[in-house]
Order: sequence, then structure tokens, then C-alpha cells
Amino acid sequence: MRERVLYALGVAAALLLARNLYVILLVLPDEAEQGAIYRIIYFHLPAWFTCFAAFLAAGAASAGYLARNDSRYDALAVAATEVGLAFCTIGMVTGSIWARNQWGIWWTWDPRLTWALITTLVYGGYLMLRRAIEDPNERAKNTAVLSIFAFTSVVITYKAIDWWRTQHPGPVLSFRTGGGKIDPAMESMIYVNWAPFLMLAVVFVVVRMRQELARRELDALRRFAHAM
Repeated sequence: MRERVLYALGVAAALLLARNLYVILLVLPDEAEQGAIYRIIYFHLPAWFTCFAAFLAAGAASAGYLARNDSRYDALAVAATEVGLAFCTIGMVTGSIWARNQWGIWWTWDPRLTWALITTLVYGGYLMLRRAIEDPNERAKNTAVLSIFAFTSVVITYKAIDWWRTQHPGPVLSFRTGGGKIDPAMESMIYVNWAPFLMLAVVFVVVRMRQELARRELDALRRFAHAM
């Protein structure tokens, strides 16, 4: 039953994404100042939203592990972190493509971009720390603490365009303070395209979590075999 739900969710995400691509590329008009390149926002922002949601789930799962000492929470934390980093990479790459077109450069040390890079490195460090600690309990405990504190970087990245108004564009979405500078039809499409991103993220996290739990069972069997 669970397998069917995952398959259905993945197929629904693919179909919705295909429909959204049609609307984004062929229905919605070009933006008055940026032209066609503005369409990258329909992938850039949903990728970051999904990334932040995954890191929030990782932090919550890490807190759950510290509270209950249940390895399933740790497996969820590592799965959500890996998926979050994948969408974080999409956000970084699409942002660089947009910057190259609009600013003439691939990268600049703008506060928003800098904190986005810091966030990527911090969560990459989380995965590196997991590989560096052999004891499963110590690994889960130490990385859980890191995951919780790492979410501070996510908050700073999100608020950077409010705190520092530099080269990166200010808020454009209507729910943000000082935002609402984008056409409502264009803004609604951002949220509509976020839906398949979230659906795919859920599928990836569940699959990766299952793999992680299966790997731990195999490791436990190996340790038992060596002890015999």
C-alpha cells in the first residue's frame, strides 16, 4: 500500500510538473524588465522553499532523536538533509544562471548569496561528520545537535534580503514585508510549481530513509557476525 502511495505521488508530481512547464513556457508572458529569463524564478524559488522545508524536517527529526533516542528519527534527519542539499544545489545553480544573464557575472559576495553558500557548506559538513564518526549512537547524537543549530543559517539566508538590501533583489512575493512587486498570476504560478517539488521531495526522503534503515540493519548483522 505504501509503495503504491509513493508511486502515485511521484506520477502526480511528474504530471503536474509537465503541466506547469507548459504554462510557464508557453502561456505566461515575458517579464517587462527581465524578459524570458525571469521564468527561472519558477524553479529557483520552489527549490529554495523545498530546501528550507527539508532542513526544517531534518532539524525536527534531530530534536526527536535527542528526545526519544529512536534511530528512525536519525534516519529521517539524514534523508531530509540529503534531499534538502539536492534542492539547495538547484537553487544555487538557477540563481547563478539568472545572475549571469542580469548582472553579467555568475557569482558575487552578496549577503544573500553568501549565506546561501554557508548553508550549503554547513549541511554538507553535517554529512561529512556522519562519515567521520564510527559509533552509531555518537554519530546520531553529535549530528543531531549540529542539524538543530545549522537551521540558524537557514533563517539568516531567508531573512538576508530583509536585513541587507544590496545587489540581490528585494522581496517580491506578496506575503513578504516590502514585497508584492510581482504580477499575481506570476506569483501564483510559483506556489503551483512548488507543489510538485514538495511531492518529489517527500518521495525522495521516504525512499532514502528506507535505504538508510536497511543499511543500518546490514551493519548490525555484520557487527554480530564479527562478534561470533
